[in-house]
Amino acid sequence: MDHKTELHNNVLHQRTLGGWVSAGGIGLHSGQRVEISMGPAPADSGIVFERSDLPNNPLIAARPENIVSSAFCTVLEKNGVRVSTVEHLLAALFGLGVDNARVILDAEEVPILDGSARIFIQLIQQATVRSLDASRYWLRLKKPVQVCEGDRVFKLLPARSLSLDCTVDFDHPLVTDQNLCFDYDPGSFVNEIAPARTFGFLKDVGELKRNGLARGGSLDNAVVIDSFSILNPGGLRFPDEFVRHKMLDIMGDLALLGSALAARVVANKSGHSLHHNLVRHLAQNTDYCEKVRITPDERDADLPFDLAPFRLPNLQVA
Repeated sequence: MDHKTELHNNVLHQRTLGGWVSAGGIGLHSGQRVEISMGPAPADSGIVFERSDLPNNPLIAARPENIVSSAFCTVLEKNGVRVSTVEHLLAALFGLGVDNARVILDAEEVPILDGSARIFIQLIQQATVRSLDASRYWLRLKKPVQVCEGDRVFKLLPARSLSLDCTVDFDHPLVTDQNLCFDYDPGSFVNEIAPARTFGFLKDVGELKRNGLARGGSLDNAVVIDSFSILNPGGLRFPDEFVRHKMLDIMGDLALLGSALAARVVANKSGHSLHHNLVRHLAQNTDYCEKVRITPDERDADLPFDLAPFRLPNLQVA
């Protein structure tokens, strides 16, 4: 098999997990213990959550129409059944090009683990990734699209590959005007974005807990910042870990589109609410984008994508 054919096979076919893997942890907001298992799913099924703790094991697909809350995390709901804090897991699957998977939970909230996507990446590597005999969907932008709230902006621009230009700016000396530009490829995602942890401010912890949030938060699963310093004994994983984690959240929310994406993403002080508004808008308006499904017969055509950045890193591929 020549290099060109191998590259096209690697990125143009849908992927799923090669086997089942499991882990356990605490829900960041609920504080409840939860067990999670994830494994293979058929082509065109997407990422589907299953609540094994409820009668008849109800299913909730990771789709824009199922978004019901953007407050501090991404929450999905269908027929009155919810799954919450799905963004880090979705980012891991999206970042490694896994299109289809079944995720089984025995509680409402995905475990926070270490506050990043690193352990989810390790689980996916343990499960392996395999190609399916079905062409992959790609989302192609026809024209720019953006949503704004004051000086907060989230926009997507047409491009041949995926890149992110992200800025975070909080009223705090340690989290002021951090900017990062990131050209996506799976290997860089694993090393540079996936390990970045969620973060919060010590002054907000009391109010969050009074509102039923952050009950499972600790220095083991979040970066906590007081008025002058980082409270975590090990400090930061990156000097700009805050903006890297924002990129992780963005990729998790973009995963709800259900397709591989080629676009330039520009985010200035954005959050889940802006991300979700844009994702819903794209899902409902074909004026801005179209889903393209490239068949094997078209692998030598002049494609509207630069496929090279989407190659898998050195994972064991089943």
